[in-house]
Amino acid sequence: MTPVRKRFTVEEFHRMAQAGLLGEDNRVELLEGEVWELSPIGSRHAAAVRRLRRLFTPLEMEGACLIAVQDPVRLSPFSEPQPDLALLRPQPDLYQEEHPGPQDILLLVEVAEASLAYDLAVKAPLYARHGVLELWVLDLEGKRLHVFRSPSPEGYREVQTLAPGNHLAPAAFPSFSLPVAELLG
Repeated sequence: MTPVRKRFTVEEFHRMAQAGLLGEDNRVELLEGEVWELSPIGSRHAAAVRRLRRLFTPLEMEGACLIAVQDPVRLSPFSEPQPDLALLRPQPDLYQEEHPGPQDILLLVEVAEASLAYDLAVKAPLYARHGVLELWVLDLEGKRLHVFRSPSPEGYREVQTLAPGNHLAPAAFPSFSLPVAELLG
């Protein structure tokens, strides 16, 4: 018999955590049925996520979105990544009944301190295949912002890389322009 790779569902992934196979301190996420171990969060990464949270707070305060920090999003029965920051459509119950899905996501942001290759080669295509409208990957080492828009099953059709000196607004909030230098810190 030829060995077959076992793909886990989100439900099986949650049961593994409940059974203690995945501890609370394990930094893992489920992508296309595979459990991926994430790199530890460094101080620059943590500071960048806090900075992003602070920069997007005015949108949340005016009720335009909900901000989720390192919370799961359910892309499919086999994928539940944990992006560093998500701007979500407002929902009165704050997604209490289920994690937000692609239709709820206005913008995802991944912060790359040691994970740039993973974010660009693994997560960006995954987000595109599942219809996430916009993804930003903040490259702390290279001091660049990678912007992905117009998702398709083959990947994002619009990709640009911005440096300090540029400004950018999320597609969902075109009048909310932010300096790339401020995003990078």
